[in-house]
Amino acid sequence: MPTYFCVLLFWCVTGISVSHAQECGQPPNGNRIVGGEAATDGSWPWQVDIQVNSAHICGGSLINEQWVLSAAHCFQKPINMASYTIYAGRLQLNAFNQYETSHRVTNIVIAPGYSIPQKGQDVALVQLDPPVSWTNAIQPICLPGSGVGFSEGQSCYVTGWGDIRDGVSLPGVGTLQQVVVPIIGQTSCQNMYQAKADILSDMICAGYQKGGKDSCQGDSGGPLVCQMANGTWVQAGVVSFGLGCAQANQPGVYAKVSSFSDFITGMVPGLQLYGGAPQACTGGLGVLLSSLATLVTVQLLR
Repeated sequence: MPTYFCVLLFWCVTGISVSHAQECGQPPNGNRIVGGEAATDGSWPWQVDIQVNSAHICGGSLINEQWVLSAAHCFQKPINMASYTIYAGRLQLNAFNQYETSHRVTNIVIAPGYSIPQKGQDVALVQLDPPVSWTNAIQPICLPGSGVGFSEGQSCYVTGWGDIRDGVSLPGVGTLQQVVVPIIGQTSCQNMYQAKADILSDMICAGYQKGGKDSCQGDSGGPLVCQMANGTWVQAGVVSFGLGCAQANQPGVYAKVSSFSDFITGMVPGLQLYGGAPQACTGGLGVLLSSLATLVTVQLLR
């Protein structure tokens, strides 16, 4: 049996990947947003800067070499893809960044059913040209499978180049900001907002009941990331909306990434999700390979 066929069959039968894809959620440097602090080079290597006509509008996160995850509301219709530029490996908006690369946009896919952020589905996938090359400053974030949850009170980080308070832009060279915010359960978040907003099942909240620390305008589309028990960073949310910035009883509302696992993997074939089941072989080839599983197992054990 040809070697390449054995390798393909082994992957399909066992679910063990033999590719050398970049490991996600592992920033090499370990470790405003309102109430935040300046980040350092390489701290959040999946963060990207989305610009329209050379002006910052939103953030996003690298999920593989070709695709960025962001918010649907960052892309107003009609979409002129030629006006967008995405920067990876960037730390400062208004200064030289020795590790950055720039990329054109060739495709923008909005989650089905999106209309406005307050009605949910506030997720978009953006395809890059050329693809990024992995470096210490440019790495992907892990995305959660549909069954992965984030517990109420879990401390996570949100990052971005947005306003430092309502109507006040990030000053100076515009260094990427980071802030710690705890996850807020859906029921608790709804109780805080009361009738001002509906917290839907595809949303997740993070912040403080007393306010003071939050994402803000210009942070939209950026990642809310949490470090899991094994040390891997996983993206829990996409900055979506809030009422004001860092106000009491109005925490940040994010698109819940795990709710969009089918949409994302449908558009980005081969993407492995954190906590998700391995992709199975399907169709006639899958049936043929499954029927040969015993033979290959014997071959592999010799």
